[in-house]
Amino acid sequence: MVIVVLAMFLPEKNVALFLTLGVAIAIVLGGTQALSRSFFSLLIPRGREGEYFALYNACERGTSWFGTFLFGLVFQLSGSYRPAIVALVVFFVLGAFFLLRLDPKRGIREAGNALPSVV
Repeated sequence: MVIVVLAMFLPEKNVALFLTLGVAIAIVLGGTQALSRSFFSLLIPRGREGEYFALYNACERGTSWFGTFLFGLVFQLSGSYRPAIVALVVFFVLGAFFLLRLDPKRGIREAGNALPSVV
């Protein structure tokens, strides 16, 4: 969320800061994707990985347009990219809301998997 908010205050025509922000976003997105898949795999019962990852991919593909839609809508209403970028914070807040309601230890136990030492 910090990176998205920083993008709101990025000075115009500052290519170096723009590229630095782009690299920071790429690092965070790559790590987030890898962590989400590995965490999700802990919640899957043995032998049912195909079913669960098929659902994961369907949900990921089926909802990938939400961010683009919200960004476009806010841009059309405001005429500026800056509020459109910050509007994406909504998805971070929703994700945090749902993750905070999750009991990972219980989910891993109910899936029949061993608890990793870091959970």
